[in-house]
Amino acid sequence: MPIDNDYIAEQFSLLGKLMDIHGENSFKTKSYSVAAFTLEKLPTPIRDLPADKITSIKGIGDTIGKKIREIIDTGELRLLQQYIANTPPGIIEMLQIKGLGPKKIATIWKEMEIESVGELLYACQENRLLLFKGFGEKTQHNVREAIEFRLRHIGSHLYADIEIYAEQLEARLKSSFPREQLAITGEFRRQLETITKLQFVTTATPDSTGAWLSANPSEEGVTVEFIHTSPDTFTQTLFETSCSGEFLEAFRERITPASNSTSEDPNSTSEYPNPTAEDLNPTSEEAIFAQAGIPYIPPYRREQRIVLDQPPLDLIKPADIRAIIHSHSKWSDGSNTLEEMAAACIGSGLEYLVISDHSKTAAYANGLQPDRLQAQHAEIDELNRKLAPFMIFRSIESDILGDGSLDYSNDILSTFDLVIASVHSNLKMTEEKAMSRLLRAIENPYTTILGHLTGRLLLSRPGYPVDHRKIIDACIANRVVIELNAHPRRLDMDWRWIGYALDKGALISIDPDAHSINGYHDIRYGVLAGRKAGLTPDKNLSSFTLEEFKSFLADRKKSRGI
Repeated sequence: MPIDNDYIAEQFSLLGKLMDIHGENSFKTKSYSVAAFTLEKLPTPIRDLPADKITSIKGIGDTIGKKIREIIDTGELRLLQQYIANTPPGIIEMLQIKGLGPKKIATIWKEMEIESVGELLYACQENRLLLFKGFGEKTQHNVREAIEFRLRHIGSHLYADIEIYAEQLEARLKSSFPREQLAITGEFRRQLETITKLQFVTTATPDSTGAWLSANPSEEGVTVEFIHTSPDTFTQTLFETSCSGEFLEAFRERITPASNSTSEDPNSTSEYPNPTAEDLNPTSEEAIFAQAGIPYIPPYRREQRIVLDQPPLDLIKPADIRAIIHSHSKWSDGSNTLEEMAAACIGSGLEYLVISDHSKTAAYANGLQPDRLQAQHAEIDELNRKLAPFMIFRSIESDILGDGSLDYSNDILSTFDLVIASVHSNLKMTEEKAMSRLLRAIENPYTTILGHLTGRLLLSRPGYPVDHRKIIDACIANRVVIELNAHPRRLDMDWRWIGYALDKGALISIDPDAHSINGYHDIRYGVLAGRKAGLTPDKNLSSFTLEEFKSFLADRKKSRGI
C-alpha cells in the first residue's frame, strides 16, 4: 500500500479509536482524530513537504509531525503497533460494525467481557446489551443486523444461517436447468455445522453453469461450486461428494470382489452373479449401498468410518422432543415471561418446561439473587396450579466459578428440581485449569446437567481445551447429563464426541438455551447434530415423557443423597 495521505490518516484514525477504547486521555485521542481529518483534506502529498512545513499545518504540530515522518520512513507507527498488540483482534474488528464507536466497544470489552464479533452477536441474541448503559433496544437491534450482514460476507457460514438460501438456490437451479440432473451435495448435504461452500452435482455443461453464475451472483456471500458429471455417473458422483474423506475411504475398503462380482459361474456366491444396467450404473444411492452389502446410510451420517459397523438405528427426530430444557425468561436475560414461555410449549404439544435463568454471579445477565429466586419459585408454583397437567420445573443455570464451585450455597441449590452448571467467565484457561474447574463442578451432587461443555461459539470462539474422555467418564460416574446445546452458534458438546459418550453409557440432553420463544426452534439443529452422532430418543433427556422425567430426577437425587 502506498504511504500517502490517506494511509497516514488511517493510521492516526485507528490509533485515536484504540486509545479511546483503552480509556486514554481524551485530549490525546482527539488530537490524532483531528490529524487524520486534516490529512484527508490536505491537497498536497504530505511526504513531499519539508518537516517545518508539516509541523506548521494547523492540527499537526511537532509531536504528530514526528510520527508522520516515522510512518513515511518506516511504513508503520510504533505506538499504534503497541496498541494493536494489546487489543484483541475481535475488538479491533468491532470498529467495522456500523453503530459501534470506541466508547461502546470499550463497554463491550471491559464490562461485558466480550472479545469477538461472534460473541457480541450471541450477546445480542440473549438481550445482554440492554443491561448496560448506552445500549437501548434499537441500538442492540442495529448492532445485531450489522453483524449478521457482515458475517454473511466472510466466507464461512453457520448451517442454520445458510439453510433456507441453499434450498432456495437448489430449487432455482433445477428450474433453470430442467433437462439436466442436479442436486446439492458436499458439506450442506452432510449437514455440517459450518459451511464453507455450496456444491452442486450436475449434468449441465460448465459453460452453461458459468453463465448462470455470472447472471446470478450469490446473494449471501457464499461460494457456489458446480461438480460436472455425465448422466451415467451422476448418482456415483453424488454419493462420493456426499461423504467425508474418512467415510469414503472406509466404504471403498469394504467393497470386495465378492460384493461386486460379475461372474456367470453357477457356483458363484455373489449376490449379483449377473450384472444389470442398475449394477453398472446405479440410479440410486440405495443401490450403491446394496451392491456393497451395506445397509443404507443417509448423507448426514457419512462422516466417521465407525458408522459402517453400526446397525441401522432409530435416530432421534424433532418430533421426539417432549420438553424445553434450559431456557431463560424475563427473570434474567430472556425476552418472554414464564407464562408466555409455558403457553408456547403447550401450543407446540410439549409436556413440560425447565426454566433455568442465570444465577447470581451472572450480573451481566441480570442473574437471580436469592430473594428473587423465592419470588420466581412462587410464580412457578402458581403457574403449575393453573396449567396442570403441564409442568414447569425449577432450575437454574448456575455459573461454575473459577475454583469449580457453584455460585449458590447447598441450601439454595436444594430448592431446585435440577441444576445446569455452566462456565461463562474467565474462558481463557489452560486444559489443566479447565479440567480442574469442570471436574469439581461435575462432582457437586446438585449438578444435574453440564451445560455447553467447552464454551465454544462456532466461527467466533474455539472454546477452552478439555480432555473429553475424562469429562464424559466423570459425568457418567456422577450421573450428570451432558448437554448438546442446540443453539446453532454453539452445538456444544461437539457431535463428534457424542458417540464415545453413548458407548460409555452417558445420557445427552438436547437443549435450546432459548432466550425467547423463537429460540425453541433451535432444538432442530441440536437434533440434526445428534443424528450425525447416532443419538436415539431413549438416550436424550429432553425426549423423556413427563413421568419419565420426574422419575429420573427423583432417582438421581436419591442416588446422590440429596
